[in-house]
Amino acid sequence: MRSLSPRRTAAVALAAAASVVVLAGPACAHVTVNPGSAEQGGYTAVDFRVPNENDAAGTVKLEVNLPLDHPLASVRTQPLPGWTAVVEKSKLDKPIKVHGNDVNEAVSKITWTADAGVKIAPGQFQEFRVSLGPLPTDADSLVFKALQSYENGDVVRWIDEAKDGQPEPAKPAPVLKLTKAAAGDGHGVTASASPSAAADNHAHGDAATDGTAASDDKASDSTARVLGVVGIVVGVIGTAVGVLGLRRRSGGSAS
Repeated sequence: MRSLSPRRTAAVALAAAASVVVLAGPACAHVTVNPGSAEQGGYTAVDFRVPNENDAAGTVKLEVNLPLDHPLASVRTQPLPGWTAVVEKSKLDKPIKVHGNDVNEAVSKITWTADAGVKIAPGQFQEFRVSLGPLPTDADSLVFKALQSYENGDVVRWIDEAKDGQPEPAKPAPVLKLTKAAAGDGHGVTASASPSAAADNHAHGDAATDGTAASDDKASDSTARVLGVVGIVVGVIGTAVGVLGLRRRSGGSAS
């Protein structure tokens, strides 16, 4: 059997890799929330990223359902040219406390509809930005079930929830992971240091700077001393060589 040359083998490998990427691409292109994580108890801004998976039609509407089992009191959409956002609210079965106040309703759904002549064309994607908060402290994730509508009437329902130990569903719902707030954080925002603490930090910083400067001065002084000694040694050697040369010349002349 005739073996392939190294160049041809590399070409075959590249072609195989490219085919794998092309085949795997559509399976990975689903609606997601980015970034995929945020701190519990804080506020965040996320993008619902929507790729167009239909080669013959454009996306003209996106519906995102917000969880009411962990309601979000503050939800705001960022204006997106060519798209109109409609925010729907629902009454809560049990009011929630936000900054000491009772909140009886929360946003349950956001619908973005494309203006005339606007769409997410095949091979393109769009991001729909939303600010959310305060995020719950008693949950490790929020699931946002989404519906993607195409201009030909097709609707893709991104509503399936992933389960531990099982493969990812074919149409997974966007998920925002919630992480524990870092120590010293308040509602997802780093707490400001008190004036006295800031002054102490400044003092310690100055002390550290002074110590560094002193160390630098000592290092410079030591370096200068070493160079001085080296210079003296070189001078002595030069003098000795000169004297030896004179002696040799004197000896030569006498002979």
